[in-house]
Amino acid sequence: MFGFLKSLVGESRAAAAPRERAPGWVSVKGGDEFPIAEHTTPHNGYPVVDWEKVRAWVDGLEPEARRAQAWTACERAWLLHFRDALGAAFRLDESDTAAVVSSLDPNVARATLEFMARTVRRIGAVLEGIVQLAPWGKDILVVFDDEESYYRYVSYYYPETGEFAFSGGMHINSGCSHFVTVKKDLRVLEATIVHEMTHACLEHLPLPAWLNEGLAVNTEQRLAGAPRGALGAPDRLHDKLRRFWSVTRIQEFWSGIAFHLADSQAFSYELARILVEQLAKDWQPFAQFVLRADRADAGAAAARDCLGLDLGALVTTLLERETPKSWSPDPAKWEKKE
Repeated sequence: MFGFLKSLVGESRAAAAPRERAPGWVSVKGGDEFPIAEHTTPHNGYPVVDWEKVRAWVDGLEPEARRAQAWTACERAWLLHFRDALGAAFRLDESDTAAVVSSLDPNVARATLEFMARTVRRIGAVLEGIVQLAPWGKDILVVFDDEESYYRYVSYYYPETGEFAFSGGMHINSGCSHFVTVKKDLRVLEATIVHEMTHACLEHLPLPAWLNEGLAVNTEQRLAGAPRGALGAPDRLHDKLRRFWSVTRIQEFWSGIAFHLADSQAFSYELARILVEQLAKDWQPFAQFVLRADRADAGAAAARDCLGLDLGALVTTLLERETPKSWSPDPAKWEKKE
């Protein structure tokens, strides 16, 4: 796939089509209309839609086919406004199942759409029995030209205060599910797409962060050949993880806080990857565990019921640490930290 994308970069650009205007209203067959511009507000110059208002309008339509048409039309209208906010160099490229807003070469954008369609099918095969696709709309990817514009947009989805680690991509499931990333090397872009689309395929489940990220990282490595994390050589990884994790820090891992902290993010992704890699070796009971896991207790009850193990004991065994009980998920300690 990478070689194919790379070969397309040098191809001549197709003649540019007239630029479609971003609509103020969305209409569907039968005369129903929605004033999407009235329900869109700017955040650092980028359009943010009140998707609850969109959902209320769509839910009032009959039959189901019109609801699906209306939702997709609202997505498309928003993406045209997003394209305009990003600048004249950006386009909206579409296929039957996906949409990409970017300044990528048209041939690369088209290949990206094809890659997204294949990726959804491949994720379904790898994560058999646990994925669910959205009934309406398309898979949406927004590719920013630089990190500054990327963070200006995603800041809308972060709390107003706090310490946050950097990210190379994000799946945003607030209102309208979409993926965002920064324009980069094509191989890295493929890995980001796989990772974030895996999150989208699992968003119907109340997964704890460690399980969600562990599934995404392992799927990313399997389908995109992504290199392992940022902690260096594998032969040193065990020692680094063993020194880093403690009774206090492990609760930040189970609660999900550690995935957003600059000093613990890399360690969190690696530990999550290893845990999922080990647990998924026996797929059927692991799949049942995933379907029953709840972020409220980090999946502790589901692990006992479906896998017959204690998560704290599993971590201490892997890290060769003692006192497994104090390493188990303890939601009471998470509440005290908030």
